Amino acid sequence: MPDPDALNTSDALDALRSRWLRTLLAARDGACHPSPSPYADDLIRRWSEPQRKYHTLDHLTAVLDHIDVLEKYANDPDAVRLAAWFHDAVYLPERSTNEERSARLAERALPEAGVPQETTDEVARLVRLTVTHDPADDDANGAVLCDADLAVLAGPPESYARYAAAVREEYSFVPDDAFRTGRAAVLRQLLDLPRLFRTPCGERKWEAPARRNIVTEIERLSGGS
Repeated sequence: MPDPDALNTSDALDALRSRWLRTLLAARDGACHPSPSPYADDLIRRWSEPQRKYHTLDHLTAVLDHIDVLEKYANDPDAVRLAAWFHDAVYLPERSTNEERSARLAERALPEAGVPQETTDEVARLVRLTVTHDPADDDANGAVLCDADLAVLAGPPESYARYAAAVREEYSFVPDDAFRTGRAAVLRQLLDLPRLFRTPCGERKWEAPARRNIVTEIERLSGGS
């Protein structure tokens, strides 16, 4: 009898591949181009690397789900979805250049896959925007991607605790004191943003719970527990 967990995993991967196929075909210029499948497989392989504990296929799926909710606010939802696929495609916790490397990967792969240069440039810009999660007021695509990426901050307390634990696991090579200091600094930078969420839906649903969760984590980090 097949393993149910294996079936679930296979179904989830097939669903992700289907989402990639729909998005890439919608973004292409209509000419004859290579099969989308190898690009999906490469991205899924990247998102499945063993050093990832939070930045996993689950995170990618969650971001894509949130974009589906917020797409009406975007000028180019397909570009935003492509940016979600690439935004952490290159991820090594010890490096500070992951977003830049991910953007460059998009700049190489997307034209080869048949995506017009204008869309490719927008995808790369959006990927680089996830360094700060601080889009300009008139950046509709950036607002949707950043809101979708940060929505994890607004989860119920137990969900947020799992997220924070997964982030700590990714940085297990960092000593506790250094991690607490660095993590608290990152969280305070988020709190200093005038708004964490820039779409009307994101601000309404996620702003208050996200700020509560962040404050709670900072307090825990400061207590050293």
